[in-house]
Amino acid sequence: MKRFSVGVFLFSVLLAAASCAFAAEPIRIGYLATLTGEGATWGQHERDAALMAVKEINEKGGILGRPVELFCYDIKGKPEDAVNAIRRLIYDDKVVAIGGSNYSGIQLAIAPIADKEKVPVVSSSATNPAVTVDPETGKVRPYMFRITYTDPYQGMVIADYLIKKCGAKKLAIIGDIGDAYSEGLTEFVKKRADELGVENKFWAFRGGDVDFRAQITEAKAWGADAVALTMLYKEMGLVIKQAAELGWKPFFMGGDGYSPNIFEIAGDAMNGTFWLYPLSADDPKLAGLIAKFEKEYGRRPTEVLNMTFGYDILQMIFHAIETAGKAEGPAVRDAIENTKDLQVTHFKWTVDKETHNPLNKPGAILEAKDGTVVFIETWAPQSTF
Repeated sequence: MKRFSVGVFLFSVLLAAASCAFAAEPIRIGYLATLTGEGATWGQHERDAALMAVKEINEKGGILGRPVELFCYDIKGKPEDAVNAIRRLIYDDKVVAIGGSNYSGIQLAIAPIADKEKVPVVSSSATNPAVTVDPETGKVRPYMFRITYTDPYQGMVIADYLIKKCGAKKLAIIGDIGDAYSEGLTEFVKKRADELGVENKFWAFRGGDVDFRAQITEAKAWGADAVALTMLYKEMGLVIKQAAELGWKPFFMGGDGYSPNIFEIAGDAMNGTFWLYPLSADDPKLAGLIAKFEKEYGRRPTEVLNMTFGYDILQMIFHAIETAGKAEGPAVRDAIENTKDLQVTHFKWTVDKETHNPLNKPGAILEAKDGTVVFIETWAPQSTF
């Protein structure tokens, strides 16, 4: 869901992790991260995890008998600064692949350069489908990839979980018809429900609305036993609270529009609601990586998602270079595109050749309990779209 941030590009940082024991020319990899200003905590965690991955691979002998160097520039969350940074990475630093960033707007700005210069880029949390597929042509952007799922994919997972796990027979969808994020989730909730043969109906509102009793009353009368909330946390909290006040407690589920602040709005009505997020810090699969990060930097990571994505993106790039047998952009791109069942920290990564998205990526299912959300399980629907 992350899109734009703000800031000014003041400086760049070269972060190298190569051992003097190597005699061969290093393999150069780039990373785009917001290191200062708004969103800096996300970028700093990605950079630190990427550095840790480089240190580890060099301790194991590097790739193809060569050390790895990581070049990371502070892009301040601004597309124009990311354009300057990717040019420097490609033209000056001669990198063969690039990790980051976590903003859709930035990825859209750098995509033409990556495609032209034939250097693959693997983004972290950029969820807009247009990052990897050109909406004008419908064709995949050849050098753009991502580790996270898209906004529409979230909608599919929400519907799949409510229907298959919670047993929903009549699915209500409540969403903001003036918001692109909400509209994308809504479209794919409905598409998945239709695919599974479950009756569904949509109730709309517009941004700024605070009274949802009419939609709730109608959905309840219609007989909905589950509700997909395809909007941001303020409205989600109000829907949940007002439904409780009206004596209605269906299965509620929302996406990554969730915020801890929702508990201040909905209070105890939040208990028993479900939430989808790309991953959870409580997932046992992440314990080892969290411990390594803590040992390396002397602090516990606070942005576990970005830490994991930064580390796992580097694992994908390492694997692609090794598979390609040479550190050249086009060959690495081909290897990434053809990756199947690569085990990284939090899932097995298969690249969908038609979209360059991770295929059937599992999401973390969270349940609200006593003022917080707890990890329940991961969920990966199998679908024909």
